[in-house]
Amino acid sequence: MTATFRARLDEIGAFLDDAGAPTAFDALLATLSDTVIPNLERFPRIGRRYREQLPQSVEAIEFVRSMRPGAFDALRVYLHGDYLLLYADAPAERSVYLLSIRHHRELSFDLPRIWPAG
Repeated sequence: MTATFRARLDEIGAFLDDAGAPTAFDALLATLSDTVIPNLERFPRIGRRYREQLPQSVEAIEFVRSMRPGAFDALRVYLHGDYLLLYADAPAERSVYLLSIRHHRELSFDLPRIWPAG
């Protein structure tokens, strides 16, 4: 889990707590540890390629162009319940990096914050 993923979890937890649904956050954490993470460890390519939904804005297109070679191709999206997880499949490292999580109704991932260009 990256720092951004953890920060997004904190934001989701605060939102659900404010909404009077703290057990929903506990359920999300349980699902992540019991289902999502084991699925991604076992089947790292289970999510659809992020590339399948090409960026629409000029800013996003320019950001993608600025990413290091191969980085954009490693991005995948995994849908579980009401949440979309952005992760990077790194087969050479035999690793999966959880980059961000959002509710399916949120507009998009904040790629520049998640994965600085370079």
